Amino acid sequence: MRSVSLSAVNAGVVAMAVSYAGPLALVLAAADAAGLSPAQSSSWVWAISIGAGLTCVGLSWWSRTPVITAFSTPGAAILVTALAQHDYAEAVGAFLVAGVAATVLTATGVFARVLARIPDGIVSAMLAGILFSFGTAIFTSLRSAPLLAGAMVIGYLVAKRLWPTYAVMCALAVGLAVAAADGGLGLHLEGPGLAVPHLTTPHFSVGALIGIGVPLLVATLAGQYAPGMAVLRADGYRPDERVICGTTGAVSTLLAPFGSHAINPAAITAAICTGPEAHRDPARRWIAGVSCGVGYLVVGCFGSTLVALFTGLPHALVATLAGVALLGALSGSLARTVADERHREASVITFLATASGVTVAGIGSPFWGLLAGVVAHVLLKIGGREPAGPLGEDGDLEPAGGAEHGGQVVDHPADGAVGDTEAPGDRLIGQTLRQ
Repeated sequence: MRSVSLSAVNAGVVAMAVSYAGPLALVLAAADAAGLSPAQSSSWVWAISIGAGLTCVGLSWWSRTPVITAFSTPGAAILVTALAQHDYAEAVGAFLVAGVAATVLTATGVFARVLARIPDGIVSAMLAGILFSFGTAIFTSLRSAPLLAGAMVIGYLVAKRLWPTYAVMCALAVGLAVAAADGGLGLHLEGPGLAVPHLTTPHFSVGALIGIGVPLLVATLAGQYAPGMAVLRADGYRPDERVICGTTGAVSTLLAPFGSHAINPAAITAAICTGPEAHRDPARRWIAGVSCGVGYLVVGCFGSTLVALFTGLPHALVATLAGVALLGALSGSLARTVADERHREASVITFLATASGVTVAGIGSPFWGLLAGVVAHVLLKIGGREPAGPLGEDGDLEPAGGAEHGGQVVDHPADGAVGDTEAPGDRLIGQTLRQ
């Protein structure tokens, strides 16, 4: 197909690798803490991989948008401590209820309507706070593995200057070469074997629903759905959120008896596939979503072999690779965080709270950062009018040079390629980032 490009395929593979290299450790830690059998643990990895793969491929193909899905990282973090306190069958029941609730809230548009009332700067600030630690991890890796991380950063920067589309691919190639030369690739692969799904009959208890289901639902909606949709909107895509989020919720529900705790739109890994690093033409980046989904499906089928491949990569290599792959997404999110003076202070509060990494009641900082920003936004509006925007007497951030065509604003060829219909407040942001 003409839509296929090496850079888009590579972006999908990198996104899939990043999805497993870090979050999978949380899943395995939760399984170990709960004392799950090897069959149950293998089925868990199979379920989240197959669920993410099917939704990635199906939604990206259907919408011609790089829809990247994943298993809930904050949800897995909650389960590290919560799963050991309940019977596994009760936990599966909580997975099932949380999946149904997520499907209803997203497919009916309730969640989207709530999210639409939050200023874009606050949502972008939450995303920037999530990505911040990945940027700083580059320099942490420089301290622990200076040769490996330094070579990857230099390779990325040189490639960014000469072949920007393949900069992340070059960083990965350099990292693998240096790690292999240094003997740092701890790969211990056994013979290939197909994963076997293990069905667990769900049991329902009030304790598991409150201790696992509610935190899992809140963490997934606030920590994954909201920033996941923000990533797509930030790069000019306007997919039907009810279809995307409703589909991931439904698939998560169907696979819950096999161990899937939550399938949702990805945020961090999605940013790898939605930006210009994946492809200069936004209309052709959807192939990155298909590539990522195919990778998920392969790992799901041959989990025991290929999971060892990803977990055997040096930590510094994975951290540096994720950091350089997300530099563009981080800079864009920071720019949108402070672009609108009317919401700047609330957005900065959101960024700081999210970047702090604070966890309260088992719920991660993305939720608390979003909550802090919304509260600050409401309090700043009480008793007085918000500051006017930098441009326009009526508060509209109207840039010079945006062209309107029947209500649709197309101020850049790339935006028009994906059918970007921008609200007035979004036009200045898009133009500023491109400049």
